[in-house]
Amino acid sequence: MEFVRLEVADGVGTIRLDRPKMNAISIQVQDELRAVAQEATDRDDVRAVVLWGGERVFAAGNDVKEMAEMSYPDMVKRSGPLQGAVTAIARIPKPVVAAVNGYALGGGCELALAADVRFAAEDATFGQPEVLLGIIPGAGGTQRLSRLVGPSTAKELIFTGRFVKAEEALAIGLVDRVVPRESVYEEAVAWAAQFSGAAALALRAAKESVDRGLEADLETGLEIERQQFAATFATRDRAIGMSSFVEQGPGKAQFEGK
Repeated sequence: MEFVRLEVADGVGTIRLDRPKMNAISIQVQDELRAVAQEATDRDDVRAVVLWGGERVFAAGNDVKEMAEMSYPDMVKRSGPLQGAVTAIARIPKPVVAAVNGYALGGGCELALAADVRFAAEDATFGQPEVLLGIIPGAGGTQRLSRLVGPSTAKELIFTGRFVKAEEALAIGLVDRVVPRESVYEEAVAWAAQFSGAAALALRAAKESVDRGLEADLETGLEIERQQFAATFATRDRAIGMSSFVEQGPGKAQFEGK
C-alpha cells in the first residue's frame, strides 16, 4: 500500500494513514482503506485496532481537487465505494480506537466516527464542513454523527459546517477522551492492548450486537443480542472463562480466542 498500511505489535494493529501533506482521502486511499480493513479483520494476531493519521493530522477530508472534476454520473458510481471505505473500518469485528491529532474534517471526521471510540489530542479539531462546498457529508457523516451526538447537535454542526475543538467534542460526546497531543497515540495503543488476551469471539459478538441493534428497533435488537449471546456458548473461550471464574474468581482466565 502506498498511503495506508497495517502495522502489528503485541496484538494491536495500527492502521496508519500517510498521504502528505494532510492525509486527504483520495480514491486510492479509499481503496487502500478497504484492503487494510480486510487484512485487520482476517489476521488472528490483530486483536484490536488503532486508526491513526500521524502526529500532525488525522485526515483533513476527502480529496476536493479530485472530487471537483467529477460529474453527477461519476459520483453515482463513486459514492458507493466512498461510503464502503469508511464502512469497512466500522465493520472490523474487533475493538477500534481512533487516535486523532490535528484536523479530522469532512471525510476525516467520518473516518473517526467509524471507530468504536475516539481519543483526541488537546489541539484536535473536528468538523463536517461539506455544506460550505455546496454538498453534504457522503461517507456516513449524517448518519453516524447523529447517532453519536444526537440529531439536533449533528444538524447544527452539519448545517453550519463549523469546526469543533477537542474540549467541545468531549462535552457533546463526539470523542471519549482528550489527552496531551504527544501521548494520544500511546494512550490509544494502551487502550487497544487490553484486548490482546481477551475473548475475541465474545468481543466480536458484543460489537455486532451493539452496531446491528442500533440499526433496528428494540425488539429486533434484543433478538440480535439473544442470538449472539447463545452463540458464545459454542466457543472454547466461554468454557475457559466460566471454569476460571468458578475455580479462581473473576479476571484470571487465559483465553485462546476460539
